[in-house]
Amino acid sequence: MQSELPSDLIAGADLTRGIDALFVNAPLRDYDERPRVNDFTLPVLGMAYIATYAAAQGFNVGVFDAEAHGLGVEQTARLVNAAAPRWAGFNLLAPTYEISARIAERLDRGIMLMLGGHQAKAMPAEILRDQRMSRCEALVIGEGETRVAALLDDHQRRTELPGVMWLDPVTHTPVTGETGADNRHYLAPDINGLPFVDRGYLAQDPHYDGGRLEANLVGARGCPYDCSFCGAAVSANPDITIRMRSPHNILDEMDQLRGAGVSAFRFVDDLFLGVPRVITTMMTAFTADHVGDWAQWDATGRINVLNRTSDTMLDTLAANGLREVALGIESGNARMLKRIDKRITPDMARSVVRRLAERGINVKGYFILGFPTETCAEIDDTVRLVHDLWDITDRLPGRFRASAFEYRPYPGTPDWSTLMTSGKYTAEQLLNYSAVDLTAGGVDESMRERDEFNFSVNIQLSEAPIDYIRRNLVTITRAQFDRKAAA
Repeated sequence: MQSELPSDLIAGADLTRGIDALFVNAPLRDYDERPRVNDFTLPVLGMAYIATYAAAQGFNVGVFDAEAHGLGVEQTARLVNAAAPRWAGFNLLAPTYEISARIAERLDRGIMLMLGGHQAKAMPAEILRDQRMSRCEALVIGEGETRVAALLDDHQRRTELPGVMWLDPVTHTPVTGETGADNRHYLAPDINGLPFVDRGYLAQDPHYDGGRLEANLVGARGCPYDCSFCGAAVSANPDITIRMRSPHNILDEMDQLRGAGVSAFRFVDDLFLGVPRVITTMMTAFTADHVGDWAQWDATGRINVLNRTSDTMLDTLAANGLREVALGIESGNARMLKRIDKRITPDMARSVVRRLAERGINVKGYFILGFPTETCAEIDDTVRLVHDLWDITDRLPGRFRASAFEYRPYPGTPDWSTLMTSGKYTAEQLLNYSAVDLTAGGVDESMRERDEFNFSVNIQLSEAPIDYIRRNLVTITRAQFDRKAAA
């Protein structure tokens, strides 16, 4: 049966022999109901890291990216059952938890479930008690490489693994593995000692973009900030040790990918341009290695940090090949920015975007509309800021592009705690994510790149009505699409 599986769907596994684990990236929507319209999704680097490490320990594992392939619930479950792995692993996210659970309940009884991800960390007991997840033998909280390999070796080892949970078959209560000092190393693997990601586990990475072969990289783990809406907030992740890969380790991976024709990179973690010490250390190494002579790269950044960065260092970033910085601007209103603990002001955003664009560095700004208590006037401030940033960069070598989303609450975040303690909402209400069609009855080209990411709990958490939020989302998105088309 395994040899008949489509090898272009299940990545990395040897399909001629038994599969120890198949890591499943569930689709963002059930594409049996509506076909996928976007043609690219971000690679599942976390799953690829786990698969790469497990393979290095001698296990036959694969990654099944159902989102990248646009598969529905029934198709996904059918293919997992056909592969017949010992384990099926799911990365649980709040907006897609229901889809993951529907897939899990359709799997054959002999397949053990392994669960991880932000939703698993935020609501482990509730997930373990979900009957659709009744075959969960291990819920892994946090970074999973070393603990997953230990579980593949012998799932009974879960009793000695910290941060691994399961449901006691007698008491039906959650149980956690040992947390003694001798096994805490499992919680923070040595990121410089991990093997480089085997790109054979990724459906769309590297991929061509703008005439270059581009690969995604993780330069660090953890985030020191506490943005109220974010699943990476430091208060929501007490188990994560914040640490950066060494410059030598990162440059070695870039050189390896260069040998495969890659000349563009995207650093997707929060710290690469978010900590002054990291910026200085990495740019010293990039300059010595002449990275700017052959590569371009993008990274996420923090406005408050870049606002304090010298002109000389910004020049160095540009000389070393920095192509675009992604900034979480979120709002154009000072009250909202203070409420969500961004530690920035609208004028700081204007200054940073201008200084980057003057050096030919593009900026992608992320915005959220509909924060709790946000008014129509405060949303108007955000729309004005977007237009200001477009106007500022129209006269400069670098360009600004905006990506705006409707606010939604995530379990485990500071906002979630505030909403729940208000007594106004239940967890069931705040978890009732549904896909929202902003295309006015058809596939609007301006929405194509972000169609799968439109989720809402359909509760008016802001003072501004939901239809006001969505009208502004559509206006920003269509204006950005038109600007790109006209460039």
